[in-house]
Amino acid sequence: APRRALDDEMLEQIEELLIASDMGVDTAMRVTAAMAQGRMGTRVSAQDLRALMAQEIAAIMENVAKPLPIYNKRPQVVLVVGVNGSGKTTTIGKLASQFKAAGKSVVIAAGDTFRAAAVEQLQVWGDRAGVPVLTAPEGSDPASLAFDAMTRAEADGADLLMIDTAGRLQNRADLMEELSKIVRVIRKKDPEAPHNTLLVLDATTGQNALNQVEIFQKLSDVSGLVMTKLDGTAKGGVLVALADKFGLPIHAIGVGEQIDDLQPFDPEDFAAALTGVET
Repeated sequence: APRRALDDEMLEQIEELLIASDMGVDTAMRVTAAMAQGRMGTRVSAQDLRALMAQEIAAIMENVAKPLPIYNKRPQVVLVVGVNGSGKTTTIGKLASQFKAAGKSVVIAAGDTFRAAAVEQLQVWGDRAGVPVLTAPEGSDPASLAFDAMTRAEADGADLLMIDTAGRLQNRADLMEELSKIVRVIRKKDPEAPHNTLLVLDATTGQNALNQVEIFQKLSDVSGLVMTKLDGTAKGGVLVALADKFGLPIHAIGVGEQIDDLQPFDPEDFAAALTGVET
């Protein structure tokens, strides 16, 4: 393969490529600078550059690739937040199914009480997985549903309670109040709950995902991320930007409709796929 001396022009091209992958300017500059470190003027092939790029990206992603932590706590309460359309409800269904398959008992609370479709969707997942889904009348108080679900999970001796929440960002103050009320109510039962707050993000929204993390960090105590829709038009670079900027654990990625399409996040595979390196 032809080799060229690594120079500023090449680095600029690499940077543009990374920005085009949805990585954002700051992170693209950081990756490019890391690639250039001590290598200016050395002769490299396109394949070398891709491998270098993959290596630097994997290094950033390594720190955030962590499965959802499971605590010795019953019920472990997992609050799930995210905007409508991010794949939140589906993610809860898939996680519940996977935990059930791993021998854990799960209860789901359909806390997005204003969206009948979200409640129905969870009921379908629950039926399929054999997981009870607690619902409340449309538009009723999600916090009292969360309290009832907590009571039920305790009575059942359930390992996990997963709580779906509304994702209406049009009225942020209302949503903040709704989420903090859910937290206040479940803390009456367990002062340490929720034990995890998962933010579900749609990878196809690109750089907008960064804004969503900032917003939801103000609304709730986000402890980790799930990135959905990485099978479609998503360029994927936004994950690198998220890892670089926030350092929040990425617990899983969604790459399709099936239960098994919610997968643990693997930094090497991801970096190779993003840069086109043959693995």
